Amino acid sequence: MERYYQPEIECASREQIKAWQDERLVKQVRHVWDNVPYYRKKMEEKGLTPDDIQSSDDLHKLPFVTKADLREAYPYGLVAKPLKECVRIQSTSGTTGKRVVAFYTQHDIDLWEDCCARAIMAAGGTDEDVCQVSYGYGLFTGGPGLNGGSHKVGCLTIPTSSGNTERQIMFIKDLSATILCCTPSYAAYIGETMKEMGLTPDQIPLKAGIFGAEAWSEEMRQDIQNTLGIKAYDIYGLTELSGPGVSFECSAQTGMHINEDHFIAEIIDPDTGEVLPEGSKGELVFTSITKEAFPLLRYRTRDICMLTREKCSCGRTHVKMCKPMGRSDDMLIIRGVNVFPSQIETVLLNHGYPANYQIIVDRVKNTDTLDVQVEMTPEMFTDNMGEIAKRQKELVDGLRSMLGLAAKVTLVAPKSIVRSEGKAVRVIDKRKI
Repeated sequence: MERYYQPEIECASREQIKAWQDERLVKQVRHVWDNVPYYRKKMEEKGLTPDDIQSSDDLHKLPFVTKADLREAYPYGLVAKPLKECVRIQSTSGTTGKRVVAFYTQHDIDLWEDCCARAIMAAGGTDEDVCQVSYGYGLFTGGPGLNGGSHKVGCLTIPTSSGNTERQIMFIKDLSATILCCTPSYAAYIGETMKEMGLTPDQIPLKAGIFGAEAWSEEMRQDIQNTLGIKAYDIYGLTELSGPGVSFECSAQTGMHINEDHFIAEIIDPDTGEVLPEGSKGELVFTSITKEAFPLLRYRTRDICMLTREKCSCGRTHVKMCKPMGRSDDMLIIRGVNVFPSQIETVLLNHGYPANYQIIVDRVKNTDTLDVQVEMTPEMFTDNMGEIAKRQKELVDGLRSMLGLAAKVTLVAPKSIVRSEGKAVRVIDKRKI
């Protein structure tokens, strides 16, 4: 039996959803015009005033917002409420060390938690469930979002955060956790560890998992489902829009329903910015129509995907997005963390290395690995292993402080990385996604 957290919203008629979007978009445009000088300037540059936006049909007139805008307006330039009304920030790593910092009023947090509660109930969760949240807590949105959603549903919530796998498994067994929320790669790792401990799926109390923050294949889904004896659901979100729960999978497992009462989705041509017809593959753009503190209009996610309005067997009426099929920029997602080659380049240049490097990403035992091969300059070149080890450690530390994750660094001889005629092949991604 399909369960809904807010059935009157999740199963609303298309006319009702459109009416909410029209009314909320008009109000939101007025809100940013009045309270965010950065936005007003962007609109004025396009010759727009709030009166030009009468309904969601006028959305295409508005300017896009990109990561570059977030960097330029950092930290407070896009905040639309007085700071005394903001109660929290969440953050994600930005492209060149400047982080994306998103602001929330208490009302924003309530709506975000509603979205996560919808996702938990779509995965079959009720107030009788025990929900273990093994996403990172802190600045990362995964932990706080699903934690709040779990509370709203009324689940007993275990806020384990990520890591310490033995303790995770102890809690799953001892407290009979029925829902696991974490990244897919961590779910696979927990499953593998349980298998090594001799646990079979029928000895594991879990029945469902809500996994997001990184790309994963259908093969990986099947693997996780078989190892843990669960049904594995996808969830999607961005810190810029609130966090996980922008969209989520239902029992059909054929794409993620977008919470259209809070977000309007468009698919555009990444090169021209033109809105593409329904069913086209292109870049996903989101407008948040209920956010108070940090409302983004037409935010370019850089995720490539498709939308479908085909009737869904779960009874929800909100549009569905497929799993992102890649990106229109060079961002990598490694163990749930956003990594840009430009960040790695910054660290190398700061340590006096030339920009000749290669990033090799792989997935070993269901965990992403990041290996950076760096060319030494002829002046640096040495065969003193102690000296090389010391330099490699300096770069490992520099990358950890820039990216927030561990990378392996290998220093190689000058001119040993293949030069290419065209665009340098900086990234080799061997993961099967």
